[in-house]
Amino acid sequence: MAKAETKKEIRKPYLWEAIIAFLALIVIVLVTVAVFDATLHFPMMFAVVVAAFFMMRCGYTWKDVEKSMINGIALALPATLILIVVGALIAIWVLAGIVPTMIYWGLAIMDPRFFFVATMIICSLTSMILGTSWGTAGTLGVAFLGIAIGLGIPVYMAAGAVVSGAYFGDKLSPLSDTTNMTSSVAGADLFAHIKNMLPQTVIAYVLALIIFLILGFAMAGGAADLGDVAMLRGGISTHFNTNPLLLLAPVIVMVAIGLKVPALPGILIGAVVGVIFAFIFQDGITFAGIFNAAWVPPAFVAPDYPALENLFGRGGIRAKMYAVSLIAIAMSYGGIMDKSRMLEVIVDKIIQWFVKGAKSLVTTTVAVTVASNIAFAEQYVGVILPTRMFARTYRRRGYHPKMLSSAVDGTGTLTSPLIPWNTCGIAMAGFLGVTAWQFAPFAFFNWLVPFATIGLAMAGKYVRYLKDDPTTVTSAYEEAFKDEPIPEEATA
Repeated sequence: MAKAETKKEIRKPYLWEAIIAFLALIVIVLVTVAVFDATLHFPMMFAVVVAAFFMMRCGYTWKDVEKSMINGIALALPATLILIVVGALIAIWVLAGIVPTMIYWGLAIMDPRFFFVATMIICSLTSMILGTSWGTAGTLGVAFLGIAIGLGIPVYMAAGAVVSGAYFGDKLSPLSDTTNMTSSVAGADLFAHIKNMLPQTVIAYVLALIIFLILGFAMAGGAADLGDVAMLRGGISTHFNTNPLLLLAPVIVMVAIGLKVPALPGILIGAVVGVIFAFIFQDGITFAGIFNAAWVPPAFVAPDYPALENLFGRGGIRAKMYAVSLIAIAMSYGGIMDKSRMLEVIVDKIIQWFVKGAKSLVTTTVAVTVASNIAFAEQYVGVILPTRMFARTYRRRGYHPKMLSSAVDGTGTLTSPLIPWNTCGIAMAGFLGVTAWQFAPFAFFNWLVPFATIGLAMAGKYVRYLKDDPTTVTSAYEEAFKDEPIPEEATA
């Protein structure tokens, strides 16, 4: 008979334990990438081991550790399912000629000087309508990278423009799950939350467009000439039927998601449409060929067009297994950090030591949200936890919850794809074929918003008092704080 596990009294982690567990992840990742230039999977397991060790020091059993890891992975399951389906979608859309057609016609109309600006704006409008960064990057983003290759523009720069535009809608669209979730957890009315995000968003968006415009004109001199573009278009038309009707596929996906079909079934609809279009428009298509391509696309052979070989040989479910496995390891670490309350211990000390007024509170909120994205490696956790941690602090100081929600949403949503081991960073790398290490410096909008938020706070333009707008809170917020009156003298 197996000996039962002895369970000690559970305690909160000491500050030094929490710091070591957090720094272990940062150091291991940086050394792996900067020194060894290796994959993150096995080294990140050591960060999980360190976090598990300190969790057990706090009185938890190994079963508690296992359960926390499983719970962490479970949080990311919807994201991994979308990642898998998008892998199949990309492969099927290439086989059906949908992606090649988008690139073919894009090369015909796109001016290299305005490529970055056009990419960001089109992806912004699409994500605003759909409310999904993943759906935008996994469809239009792939096409824009193909156009970038044809125009001689570095793909990592193009990926930065795609990510900037895709996450604009994920931040501001009323259909976005993170926008709804953050405002709800904070207790702010949805549209009050969105309106409060506009100043920092507009500042960052305009700055990003200016930078992309300058970058576009600077890159235009080294871009491919018209002869190269014509040659690539000729190569595409040689291997695929580029009937404009194929462009209906992304339109159908956008309409489906716009009609509030959830992202996963919406993308599956796109894959089914791709199968139908493959039989209608392309030659030599079989069910076996489509099913096999959804797992591993066949090698695309075009010796005269090596750029097309690299582009059209992408996609497939198996290609996403790298990302899925890394998500599982990262979320195991995040689950341990959450259950053991190690990040909470660090945050409590930061508030105690550094938060004096609105400026330091907003700056701390932004910093902790970034740290949550780093530590928990999942966007949803990265916005929910800081919101919950700071809710009472904002209330006691007399600040409106929309002040908290906009700081967290603008930081957590936008920085998540910039972190290579975060589920969003892994997803963007999987969709675009460019790592977060490469595209993050060019995702200008994503990292400008947190700085704009801090800048407005420092200038005294970010403070929102609850007493001035008490009606734009949720009923759940009123119920949670019914025994705490709104402070008459709010902290400045």
